[in-house]
Amino acid sequence: MKQLLGCFILLFATQINAQDYHENLKAIRSSEANMALRQMVNTINANTANYDVKYHRLELNVDPSVSQIAGEITTYFEANEIMTEITFDLADNMTVTQVLQRGNSLSYLQNVDDELVITLPLTQAQGVLDSLTVTYSGNPISSGFGSFEQTTHNGAPIMWTLSEPYGAKGWWPCKQDLIDKIDSIDVHITTPEFNATNESYVVASNGLEISQTVVGSDKTTHFKHRHPIPAYLIAFAVTNYEVYSHTVPNNGSPFDIINYVYPESLITAQASTEITVDIMDIFTNLFEEYPFSDEKYGHAQFGWGGGMEHTTISFMGGFSRGLIAHELAHQWFGNKITCGSWKDIWLNEGFATYLAALVIEDLDGEASFKNWRQQSVNTITSQTNGAVYLSDQDTTSVNRIFSSRLSYNKGAMVLHMLRRKLGDTDFYQGLQDYLDTPALAFDFAKTEDFINAMELSTGETLDEFFDDWIYNQGYPSYTVNWDQNGNQLELVVSQTQSDASVSFFEAGVPVRIVGTLGESLDVVLDNTINNEDFFETVNFTVQEVLFDPDYNLISKNNTVTLSDLEFDIDSDITLYPNPTSSVIHILKPDHLEVESIKIYNSLGQLLLQSSWSSQMDLNSLTSGLLFVQFQTENQIVNRRIIKI
Repeated sequence: MKQLLGCFILLFATQINAQDYHENLKAIRSSEANMALRQMVNTINANTANYDVKYHRLELNVDPSVSQIAGEITTYFEANEIMTEITFDLADNMTVTQVLQRGNSLSYLQNVDDELVITLPLTQAQGVLDSLTVTYSGNPISSGFGSFEQTTHNGAPIMWTLSEPYGAKGWWPCKQDLIDKIDSIDVHITTPEFNATNESYVVASNGLEISQTVVGSDKTTHFKHRHPIPAYLIAFAVTNYEVYSHTVPNNGSPFDIINYVYPESLITAQASTEITVDIMDIFTNLFEEYPFSDEKYGHAQFGWGGGMEHTTISFMGGFSRGLIAHELAHQWFGNKITCGSWKDIWLNEGFATYLAALVIEDLDGEASFKNWRQQSVNTITSQTNGAVYLSDQDTTSVNRIFSSRLSYNKGAMVLHMLRRKLGDTDFYQGLQDYLDTPALAFDFAKTEDFINAMELSTGETLDEFFDDWIYNQGYPSYTVNWDQNGNQLELVVSQTQSDASVSFFEAGVPVRIVGTLGESLDVVLDNTINNEDFFETVNFTVQEVLFDPDYNLISKNNTVTLSDLEFDIDSDITLYPNPTSSVIHILKPDHLEVESIKIYNSLGQLLLQSSWSSQMDLNSLTSGLLFVQFQTENQIVNRRIIKI
């Protein structure tokens, strides 16, 4: 989901730069919506844990000019344990009139805890599959972002649903649980065939449209979706849509991007949505084939000021490029793999935000991508606290779940920092492996599942990284003191933390060394302890040192100072030859004790490690810039060498 400043920004924007992207990401909230959410919010209902939903058939009757719904929900469920009753989540203002099982009426009770409790006629054994049908009606309470809305656009009636996070039970009896994805659904929506001005009603919903059947003055539209889906991603919208398509070639297996738009928006929408094919191609090349290519992708315009990534059909407040990219990204990160709890919402929103930024990088270039990073860091560090990962209490607040600062921007920048840490090859391979993990694909994941998948793929240990940047709070501030002595540049890096939850942020610290004649050298300092001393060989006169000029690190209030540092002659370790094609020789003062030698590549990955030796064989390493780190009794000394 993307939260936006307002619909008007989106309706007229066909392209979106980094500035617009961040302005649009500001959340819109109303006191009425929050009041409704407080009436609806709940945690996972323990009373629904005794069964696994296999299938739903939704047969709904609606008139977009009337805020009312009636229908029958048929559910196939498998018992997780011995069952004598089954509980569905359903708002208590909805009225159930009948529950049938194989033609027999079952007794039921609706309670003030938004539960429909149905007594089964026989004890159902564990592992047994059964089904029942609930008949109900009512005027749904709209909660959160508008779980059920009936209004107008340009005078024409429209009805839509948006159930994230807790609104599904507001309009249909379901199991509102992220970790029980429904294997398969059929959606049958019956509406009047025409509105009052004789315009045809058109329905948009998940999956493939199978048929439209007209009986008298009513029309029933049937959709089927044959991939696992959580209750909150099931949706429909009905109004006088105009419908047009774009075709994705998909390596010889084409599928359609179907757009449902208001007649008054048709011309601007047609000019804006074609970019979806290009964005689909970017994501496919970076990750994998679109997960639902056997059905469709699509957009359905609706009256909310943002977007919502319903599986195979994103509901759109407008058609800016940034919104299109964000909602499409969710089809991989959020829909194929759904976050396992609302505490893990960054696995949806942080990913979609970063993927939309990757579109900026691909289509607009590095300058615009840098602008996006700068604005992200500014937003993240506008407050000193806040974790990406939510607490249990946080999940009771819709504003906190969908915090643009934390769930969206910080989650996205953490992914960018992970990319910098791992390098592009390992980062993208890790994400591909995550999406393809059998236990996660078309199911759900929690943050620890993502960490495990990335560690397994890359061979890296990432606990420290995620503890600092996802589970704990705040950001670092740096002071860098530097001095030059001949061709040796000494840099001392000190750090403070904005929040006490992190004692020290281990991070690659980017600096740019600028010479008096315009020379420039970018270096990433692998900062693992406070007040760490780094030595760089620089073959020009340094004029200034810039801290993270490209905004690749979440930090704030950083200072760089030219200081009269005393170079420690005991640390005068010399490497030769430099460059080298094979062996490096190491000279040090006799009284200097070196405990260990570690060699890293430019990504900070450890390549070799040994105790003290006066030479090291680099034949097994690939060519490039290497960092040699000497651990002495009192300090760490860093040197650089080029392997040719």
